[in-house]
Amino acid sequence: MAEQLTDKVAIITGAATGIGLGIAKCYLEEGAKVVLTGHRPYDETNELLAQYKNDAEFQTLEVTDEDDWRRVVKETVDKYGHLDIVVNNAGVAPTPGPVDQETLEDWNRVIDINLTGTFLGVKHGMLAMKGRGGSIINISSIEGFVGVTDNAAYNASKGGTRLLTKAAALDAGKNKYNVRVNSVHPGFIDTKIVPDEMKPALGEATPVGHIGQPEDIGNICVYLGGDGSSFATGAEFVIDGGFIAQ
Repeated sequence: MAEQLTDKVAIITGAATGIGLGIAKCYLEEGAKVVLTGHRPYDETNELLAQYKNDAEFQTLEVTDEDDWRRVVKETVDKYGHLDIVVNNAGVAPTPGPVDQETLEDWNRVIDINLTGTFLGVKHGMLAMKGRGGSIINISSIEGFVGVTDNAAYNASKGGTRLLTKAAALDAGKNKYNVRVNSVHPGFIDTKIVPDEMKPALGEATPVGHIGQPEDIGNICVYLGGDGSSFATGAEFVIDGGFIAQ
C-alpha cells in the first residue's frame, strides 16, 4: 500500500515524547517530512531522529511565543518549500485541586499553553497553508467533553480547543482557504503522564479493556493529515476505547 503522507510536511508540537512522539512515528512511517518541536529532545526523541535522519528534525518551540511560531513556520517552509500539516499537541496539566483553590498563576499557565498555544498554531499554520491547502489537527481530550473534579483549568482549555477548532474550520471554509481543521480527543493513553500504578484500573474502566497507545492517536492523525479526509473539517474524533460512550 502506498504511504499516505508522501510529500507532506508536518509540524508537531509537544513531540519530544508521549503522544506527540507517537504521532511523529506514524507520520514518518507514512512518508512525511516531520519537524518535531518541544522544549528539548529526550533519549526517545533522539532515537527517532537517528532512525529517520533524512526526514525528521527537532526544533525548539515555546508555543505561547508568537515570534517563535513565526520562526519555526518560516524555517520549515524555507527548507521544504511548503507546510501541509500542523498538529497542535503540546499541553500541560494543572495542579490538582478544586476550582476555588486554583491559583490564577496555575490557571494562566494551563490556558496559555493548552489553548493560546493551540490558537497560535492554528493561526500561523493557516497563514502558511491557505490557498495551497492543508490540515490542522488540534489534540484536545475527552475532558473537552466531560467535566472532571480537581481539573477545572484543563477542562476549560480542552473544551476551548474543541470550539476553537470548529470556529477556525468555519473561517477557513468561508474564506476559501482550502485548510481543514479538526480536533482529536484522546482518552487514557499509555504515556509517562499516567502513573504506572493507575494503568490497570484505568484499563478496567475503559470498555475495550485496556488503555491506548500513542500510536492509536497517531493513526487517526495520519488519516486527518492525508488526502483521504478531504471532506472532514470542524469535526471531533474521540479515541478513548469507548470511555465516554458509557
